[in-house]
Amino acid sequence: MHIRPFKENDLIEMIDLFYDTVHSINRRDYTNIQVNAWANKTELNRRHASWGEEFERNFTYVATLDKQIVGFCDLTSSGLFDRLYVHKDYQRKGIASELLEKVQQTARLNNMEQLHTEASITAVPFFREQGFSLVKSQLVEKNGIQLKNFLMAKEL
Repeated sequence: MHIRPFKENDLIEMIDLFYDTVHSINRRDYTNIQVNAWANKTELNRRHASWGEEFERNFTYVATLDKQIVGFCDLTSSGLFDRLYVHKDYQRKGIASELLEKVQQTARLNNMEQLHTEASITAVPFFREQGFSLVKSQLVEKNGIQLKNFLMAKEL
């Protein structure tokens, strides 16, 4: 596996990975209505524009294996570990841990003292294993539907 910075031509594959992962992996912790509100096909064009801009602005990394993107993540300049998604067929293979390690290195190089994230129900065990602490549970709205997630933080 290789971790490298985001390139503009990665975007479509990353969005597809996001959609497939949410609909396959997160489905076990969220209802069909919630999953469809979180990741739906009608938002693909909007997501393409907004994520492209955000990935360019943020510290964004992709994990590749045999030229296929198997995971990605991004970190804002304020220390928000915004997105972390691993391909549905490559779960529990250390990809998320390696992406997090890359983000932590980047954060330290940029003098960030803390990372924070809004973890899905599905992702909470991973972040706990990686030393993140639960700050609070919260309800967020996606397309008019409420989803539970958790604000978590880690001191660097």
